[in-house]
Amino acid sequence: MKRPFFKRHLKKETTFFPVLKEMSGVMLVASDLMVEFIKNYDHATAPGYFKRIKEEEKKGDVLSNLIFEELNKTFITPFDREDINRLAGYMDDVTDSINSCAKRLVLYNPKKVPDQAVELANLIHDGAVCIGKAVDELEILKRTAKKINTYCDELHDIENKADDVYEHFVQDLFEQEADGIELVKIKEIVNELEKTTDVEENVGKIIKTIIVKYA
Repeated sequence: MKRPFFKRHLKKETTFFPVLKEMSGVMLVASDLMVEFIKNYDHATAPGYFKRIKEEEKKGDVLSNLIFEELNKTFITPFDREDINRLAGYMDDVTDSINSCAKRLVLYNPKKVPDQAVELANLIHDGAVCIGKAVDELEILKRTAKKINTYCDELHDIENKADDVYEHFVQDLFEQEADGIELVKIKEIVNELEKTTDVEENVGKIIKTIIVKYA
C-alpha cells in the first residue's frame, strides 16, 4: 500500500544532521583536552582542565536535549526516531565519560599518571575522530555506506587496542606499585579511560544498525 501523496513528497527534516555534527565536535574538543590534560598532568592545573572539559560536557547535554525536542516535533525523520535518539545518547555518553575521567583525576589526585593513561587518551581521541568522520557522512549514507562502515570497524579496533593496553597495565601495576592507595587510584582512573573506548564503540554499533536499515 502506497503512502499518502503528501507523506511521499514531504521533505525529510535535516535539522538532525547539523546537531549531530555539533555533538561530534564537542566530543572531539573534550578528547583533545583530555589528551592535553594527561600529557601535562599537574595537581595545580588539574581543576582548570576539568572545568574546561565539564563545559564541553554541558554543551553535549544541551545538544542531546535538542535532538530529543526535535524528535518530538518533527513529522518525518531521516532515520527511525529510536535510532536517532540512541545515536545522540551514545555520543553524549562519550563526552560524559571523558568528563568522568577528568573528574577522577581531580578527585583522586594521584602522584603521577602512567604512560598507559596517555596511550588510552590518544585512543579516545582517535575514536572521537572516527565518530566525527562517520557522522559527517550520514547525510549521504546511501553513497558512503562503505566508508562509514570502515570508520565503525576502526572504532572496534580502537576498543580492542584499549583492552590490550589496560590488561598489560593491570599486570604491570600489581607487580610494580607498592603503595596500595596509589594502586587503587591509578587503576580506577585508567579503567575509566578504557571504558570510554567501549562507549565510543557503542556509537559505531548504532551507526552500523542505521547502515543495515537505510544503505
